[in-house]
Amino acid sequence: MPGRYYDEWQVGDRVQHAITRTVTETDNLLFTTLTHNPQPLHLDYEVAAKTEFGKPLVNSCFTFSLVVGVSVHDTTLGTLVANLGYEQLKFPKPVFIGDTLRCETECVGVRDSKSRPNAGIVTWTHRCFNQCDELVCECTRTALLLKRPHA
Repeated sequence: MPGRYYDEWQVGDRVQHAITRTVTETDNLLFTTLTHNPQPLHLDYEVAAKTEFGKPLVNSCFTFSLVVGVSVHDTTLGTLVANLGYEQLKFPKPVFIGDTLRCETECVGVRDSKSRPNAGIVTWTHRCFNQCDELVCECTRTALLLKRPHA
């Protein structure tokens, strides 16, 4: 099991996730249409060409979902009880089709659960960078994780 138990996290822990991803037109098209988002800035090259960007922007919800998804293997796989919330979601730079993204995670908080003796609460900051090392997405995620089982 690759994820970490609550007991294995300390404030300041950092993970550079090994998975990187080049965003494709199919990624953007499928995510945008599957979520019923009609924004032409994501779907219409002619409309997007007339904007300050000159081309379609990748749906920011796709970028956010990718960041979280990439982090799961190294953080919560097999140890998650529930995600409790996401905060401070920011997109300081746009993502375009063809950008290659990498992600990192920093543990910013740990505390025992008051209601579940077998679990604790961990908070991370997830960051995503493009191929130019520009920050394109950042958010804080809080989750309820299992404590390591006693033998």
